[in-house]
Amino acid sequence: MYLEIITPEKILISQEDVTDVKVPGVLGEFQLLDDHAPIVSVLEKGHIFFSDKVQLPEHEQDQFGHDNGKYSYPIKGGVIENRGNKTVILVD
Repeated sequence: MYLEIITPEKILISQEDVTDVKVPGVLGEFQLLDDHAPIVSVLEKGHIFFSDKVQLPEHEQDQFGHDNGKYSYPIKGGVIENRGNKTVILVD
């Protein structure tokens, strides 16, 4: 699956081959895997988690946490769209 995380200032990550993404939805945390049904959802304060097999840009690595084989990125809120194995997350 393709993952893109975008802030108002820049694109933080634009990466192919992400196996899963976990996000803080309004009704609770949920996970997207390959071939997930199309979805658009509002996100609330929490963390985005994804596989640590992703190559993070060197100049962005200090913004991501790492634990138990996952990278994490803190957010204040945002929106996620997934369609056709492409996940785009707009965050605050």
